[in-house]
Amino acid sequence: MSYRLSEINSALRADPKAFLDACDAQYAAKIERAADAIEKRAAACPVVLLSGPSGSGKTTTAMKIAEVLEQRGIRSQSLSMDSYYRSYNPRTSPRTPDGKDDLESPACLDLDLLGAHLRALANGEEIRLPIYNFVTRIQAGPIGRAMRLHENEIVVCEGIHALNDEIAAYTPEAFRLYISARSTIVDDDGSLVFKGTWMRLLRRLVRDNNFRGTDAAGTLDMWANVRRGEKKYISPFKDRADLQFDTAFPSEVSVMKHYAEPLLEAVPAGAERYDEIRSIVPALKRFEDVDPALLAPESMLREFIGGGVYHY
Repeated sequence: MSYRLSEINSALRADPKAFLDACDAQYAAKIERAADAIEKRAAACPVVLLSGPSGSGKTTTAMKIAEVLEQRGIRSQSLSMDSYYRSYNPRTSPRTPDGKDDLESPACLDLDLLGAHLRALANGEEIRLPIYNFVTRIQAGPIGRAMRLHENEIVVCEGIHALNDEIAAYTPEAFRLYISARSTIVDDDGSLVFKGTWMRLLRRLVRDNNFRGTDAAGTLDMWANVRRGEKKYISPFKDRADLQFDTAFPSEVSVMKHYAEPLLEAVPAGAERYDEIRSIVPALKRFEDVDPALLAPESMLREFIGGGVYHY
């Protein structure tokens, strides 16, 4: 989908708060449609597999779907794929073409254990969650808290590899949802102003700086491998999804530029993807400014800028 820059800027000049709220309402309607589809499938299989590339808003989307379903009498539990990382072994760790650890590879995860746990939950059995220590990079095995699904309850497995065939094969009737920020911004003549992948990059830049202590140069240094991993490990499975939806907001570049523009302008010449930065910065300047304080606390974009009602 494409949005017109002139229409975005016109709406922001006229009533920025109303436009931000309208964009949130469009996203909320997509959440309702996803909840509708999941509810229809829940009786056949209580497992939901939610996937999407970095910066898609998977975590908040999963939370919002859970809220809507609970209003309908369907409770949900969350199963994090992060718990299923294998213990790090430098001899067997998957590698990128340049020889670095390939942290985007599904081979970093114990997909068989995850699949077996999802199947057990679908059958009404109890599992013990594994425990992974991100400091020591050691997998302690299934010794964590117990989990079992009860009547009118589903489990949402959210992660970049959730639609991988090795996982889905264990619960073939599971509902599969794929999300990504894919819309572009165009001029009135249809020429491209802002790429959809740039929206996700801005989200990642801002989140990494706000919550992970990583500057823009650091995020950009990782971005090439993130994108390589998306193309190799995530995108090939998106058409397996029962439902796909776009999480891009027409208003979001104007919100994100408040944080991203100074970060990008501070990146030194010669940094990774510097030429791309020189394309993004002038594109940002074409968007009307908006005060991020006008964004609703429950907006999905708060996942990246902070100040929201959800805890991550």
